[in-house]
Formats: sequence, C-alpha cells, structure tokens
Amino acid sequence: MNKTEQRRFERVQNLMAFDKAQAAQQLLLNPDFAGMLSLNVAGMDEAGRGPLAGPVVAACVIMPETPALLWVDDSKKLSESRRELVYEEIIGCAAGVGVGLVSAAEIDRINILEATRKAMRQAASMVTADMYLIDAVTGLGLNGMENAVIKGDALSYSIAAASIVAKVTRDRLMRELDAKYPQYSFAANKGYGTAAHIDALRSWGPCPEHRRTFITHFVEAASDA
Repeated sequence: MNKTEQRRFERVQNLMAFDKAQAAQQLLLNPDFAGMLSLNVAGMDEAGRGPLAGPVVAACVIMPETPALLWVDDSKKLSESRRELVYEEIIGCAAGVGVGLVSAAEIDRINILEATRKAMRQAASMVTADMYLIDAVTGLGLNGMENAVIKGDALSYSIAAASIVAKVTRDRLMRELDAKYPQYSFAANKGYGTAAHIDALRSWGPCPEHRRTFITHFVEAASDA
C-alpha cells in the first residue's frame, strides 16, 4: 500500500468509525432498539440545491462493512472522473441504493427545502434501514430513526457514499439536458450560476429546466426559450 492508499485507508476508517459509533450509541440508549445486536444504517444526501436549472437529486445508500472503498468521501472533494469510478464501486457493493428526483418545476412550486425533503423520501422508500444518517436535513418522517448530521458528507461513510451517488446521478442528467439545450452549457456548469450560464440566460431566456424562482435576478421574462 503506497502513501496515498494509506492516507485514503485511514480516512475511510474514520468515516466508517463515525457510522459505527452512531449505531452503537443508539443500541445502547434507544429503547426502540432494545435487544438488537446491530442496526441497518443508511446514509442520505442530496445534490443540486443551489443551481439555477435542473432537478434536485437525493440518494439513500446502505454500505457494507466490507469491502472498505478507499475513495468514498465527500463528493465535493473528488474529481468528476474519480466520482464516476467510485459511483460504480458503490453500486456494485452497496446493500441498498435508492435515488429520488424532484424537477425544477416542482422546486418552484413547493420551494427547494421541501423539494429536497421529497427527493429524500423517495430515495429512502427504496431501501429498508433502522437508522438514517442524513446530511443536515430534518423532518423527513421516515420509517426509522433519523439523525441529521451537519456536514455529514465529510464525517460519515454512508452519507459520503450517498453524496457520490446523488452527485453522479445528477451530473449525468445535466449532461443529457446539455444535448437538448446546448446554449446553456449544462454539461460544464451543471446548472450552476456561472458567468457564462447567466450570460446565456440573458441572451436566450430560460428553458423549461430553469428554476423560475432562482433566476429572477438575472432575467425579467419567465417565458420559455
């Protein structure tokens, strides 16, 4: 094992230890888990709360103890090519994966926080867990214990895995939208408000994938391009 692999191994062990500690605490203190020897723990995260266009995507992932995937980490810390590789590893070994998606139009209708919660509920409905470690979001009403963890994608192995699944899923969707609306360069900006994206918005107006409630500072008209 080289130095990079050793650092990654230590990092992943710390992420996994966080999840184990959360489960152990609940087994010890929570009467709902009395008599249980272990908990099925799922991690949850989202991608796409901030962009001007495209859906918000959430993932719910249950990771096994083995194998320990060396490059599981907060998706923001990984390159796009690395995320793609680790995504395939996660899908190949995860005990459960669920993905939820809420469109730009619905984000405008119910607001981004409620849209994020809806996407997370969709994702969680596809797996069965005793405890859900969730990156910062509360009030989901899941069929299991919810533990909201601030900056959870940097602390928890299962949340980090979910962050990668959500990010890669959304990035792939944005590349598909780029083929449909090439003038906005969605493949490059993933819907975020880069200077080039805002310039395109002002030149072309919004497309159906733009979040109208997010772009009022940049365009006056709300008609589709």
